[in-house]
Amino acid sequence: MTTGTLPDQRIALVDLLDRLLAGGVVITGDLTLRIADVDLVRIDLRALVSSVSATVPPPWEEP
Repeated sequence: MTTGTLPDQRIALVDLLDRLLAGGVVITGDLTLRIADVDLVRIDLRALVSSVSATVPPPWEEP
């Protein structure tokens, strides 16, 4: 009788990165440096990390 658990699989870090970059990864975050309830520095991070292909044109104008 099976318990419904998935078998253990080992995936190399390179293969994992290849799978993530093939579909793209969006990274978001907010960082606020505050002293005595006064916001001194606020950093908003939004980044798209994806693989590059010669068949897909870049989103900016080429010179």
